[in-house]
Amino acid sequence: MTQYGQDEILELLWTLREAGKSSRTELLGSTSEDRPEALLEELLSSGHVETSGEEVRLTRSGEERARGIIRRHRLAEVLLHNLFDLDNALLESSACQFEHILSEAVTESVCTFLGHPPACPHGRPIPRGECCDRIRTEIQPLVTRLSDASLGASVRIVFITPKSKKRLEKLSTLGIVPGSRLRLLQRNPSYVVQIGQTTVAVDRDITDEIYVKQA
Repeated sequence: MTQYGQDEILELLWTLREAGKSSRTELLGSTSEDRPEALLEELLSSGHVETSGEEVRLTRSGEERARGIIRRHRLAEVLLHNLFDLDNALLESSACQFEHILSEAVTESVCTFLGHPPACPHGRPIPRGECCDRIRTEIQPLVTRLSDASLGASVRIVFITPKSKKRLEKLSTLGIVPGSRLRLLQRNPSYVVQIGQTTVAVDRDITDEIYVKQA
């Protein structure tokens, strides 16, 4: 049995516990893993889970391992949800792949990049990490949508996620490309952006697709 399969069982135990469920029957009936009984026995042997009658519980080591899996998965969901227009099924499957490849250092960087989000797009809590515990002031993401940038502040474009090639070409002709600096001058009645000595008015959906950081 692979570590991947064990991780899926530990993740499922965590999410079932959040729903107030902890029975062996509920666990085995909720997984799509092959030979879940064998995976559960492996986790019992390694000391990651324990049983009491029908109840299945995470041990201290299992709790720590499951916490990391859940944290990576839900941060991946936030990242993919913020950057791409994915349906729930694709969002979930993509996050499942991400959770197995994110190292601890990359996970902390993703969390900081996103501004230490407290919950995933489905409203489920994201376990805090060391980077979150170091925060002592108001949490601000390193990269944010241009829509949310401070008025008048100089920002640099990190990346753009346009919904069409035509829109990307239009932004390029205006000089709105990754690496360029700009300022958000106003939000109402329209968004006004300054690029060099030029000011342009753009729609909110366009500023939502432009991600910036402080210059």
